Amino acid sequence: MKQNKYDDPGFFASYSQMLRSVEGLQAAGEWEVFRNMLPALEGKRVLDLGCGFGWHCRYAREQRAAAVTGVDLSARMLERAAALTNDPAIVYRLEPIEAFTYTREEYDVVISSLAFHYIADITTLFRRIYDCLKPGGSLIFSAEHPVFTALPAQDWYYDQHGKRLHWPLDNYQDQGIRHTSFLDNEVIKYHRTVAAWLNALIDAGFSIREVAEPTPSAAVLEKYPEMKDEKRRPIFLMLAVCT
Repeated sequence: MKQNKYDDPGFFASYSQMLRSVEGLQAAGEWEVFRNMLPALEGKRVLDLGCGFGWHCRYAREQRAAAVTGVDLSARMLERAAALTNDPAIVYRLEPIEAFTYTREEYDVVISSLAFHYIADITTLFRRIYDCLKPGGSLIFSAEHPVFTALPAQDWYYDQHGKRLHWPLDNYQDQGIRHTSFLDNEVIKYHRTVAAWLNALIDAGFSIREVAEPTPSAAVLEKYPEMKDEKRRPIFLMLAVCT
């Protein structure tokens, strides 16, 4: 049974109230960098793994992608995605990321936002993605940064007054499962080093095109000043690779 917290009514309600769930891509501090890492999407067949509410799917169609498929394990997420979508060129499928269905060389571009750190076997997933891409195809994804996933607490070190002093880092080389807390629920994530991420992609046959560890832009910080501490340590690792 794959982990699926998003179909729990309470968890889904809390997730739906998050800023990026309400306001979409523009409220995601990393979006500007992610967008600039994407190839031209016009006329392309695009696959979004862990599509959630379908924000990236709809963006791909705004960029004139020929067809977009969104895959997610959560029926509630896909129900919301469908309600927000009025486009026959976007198809949503209820499938786990690890076992998404495809035919060989079916897609031009695969994207994924903040989903792959939930996957235990990233090596097999990358090989399947490589097989589903056409020659010259691209994979662009974001995941929680290893500096963020190393410790299960995923929280700052505070002084006696509650001031954030620094971000603790330990057990970085101890890769594997982490029992973390997200929206007051226990969530299982998988920690791997930066080298492990890169080598899994290389072993699958990909060539590395770009690596990013984004911070919120000045425009995002002006609109959402509560994100100011996101500049103090990396929270996202983004990779753009090609076949």
